[in-house]
Amino acid sequence: MVIGVGGSDHWKFSTNGLKIATVAKPPWSHKPHDGKLERIILSLGRGKGKFSELHGIPRSLGCIGNNRFILRDEKIGMEEIEKVVKEFTRVGGQEIYLVNYDEVEELGEISRHILASFPGDVFATIRIEDIDALEPVEGLKVIVEMEYSEDALSELKHLKWAHGALIMAKYKEYTELLQQKVEFPGEVYVDILFPGSLKKVDFNLFEVKKLLSSSPNRYHSCLAGTISIAADGYITPCPLLRNFVVGNIRRDKLWYLPRKKVLNQFWTLTKENIPLCRSCPFKYTCHDCRALEYQASGEICGMEYCEFLGINFNQTPE
Repeated sequence: MVIGVGGSDHWKFSTNGLKIATVAKPPWSHKPHDGKLERIILSLGRGKGKFSELHGIPRSLGCIGNNRFILRDEKIGMEEIEKVVKEFTRVGGQEIYLVNYDEVEELGEISRHILASFPGDVFATIRIEDIDALEPVEGLKVIVEMEYSEDALSELKHLKWAHGALIMAKYKEYTELLQQKVEFPGEVYVDILFPGSLKKVDFNLFEVKKLLSSSPNRYHSCLAGTISIAADGYITPCPLLRNFVVGNIRRDKLWYLPRKKVLNQFWTLTKENIPLCRSCPFKYTCHDCRALEYQASGEICGMEYCEFLGINFNQTPE
């Protein structure tokens, strides 16, 4: 049984004890954006997740999950992280997501330092395999990351203290998840795993891409208000858009970043700015992951995962 629940922050529904906060899109994609810097996704290291930059990261929520990356420079240290947090606080930042850790102990230490001075929300995505190694950190909102399986779900019911669960699943597994009875009070983010191309997609793409809002917006529902800081200091619009460097914390001030045209182009990358989407009647209700599209097509405005591409909606039926 699925029950719809209205909320002021983002849409949720509950099913058999699980509160599904979002499917295939970040939890902030349902919030309005105003062109200000809202959140930082901070990578702490090369990472130890299942998917790697070298072989491709086919995740709809790989941005807040743990992956493996190639560092292009020396890893940033605690002083540099504290400097970033101080600047982010000054500009009214709201959220910090900690991902791609190398060691759980380092994640815990950095979390404590950030929470000591940052007034906003601090999230840390931790693999379920590492959860027992994490010592409690007061104020830290832990997101437990796992691959879908009945065994993993049975472990989840013992982690009722966690803020949320990030569950990687193929679409068929997601439909199975909806039938599972698991008592977990936290939010669940379903991270859909995509095949390499549209030819291998065996589910309704629009079902995972549609948003509740049907009105035009100046800003991209996912990228707007967000920057990613890699463990080597480079700043990008998303952790998975590694080829689009918009700055470096070792030389750039956070307050200046939203003024940079190169970053603003990503924040305002709405369907109106994607040529193949402009005439689509579903453009205001469709969310897509630009990182997934870029990985599959090689173009930031690519349209690999679109079931409607090629349909002429303006054609008059005979």
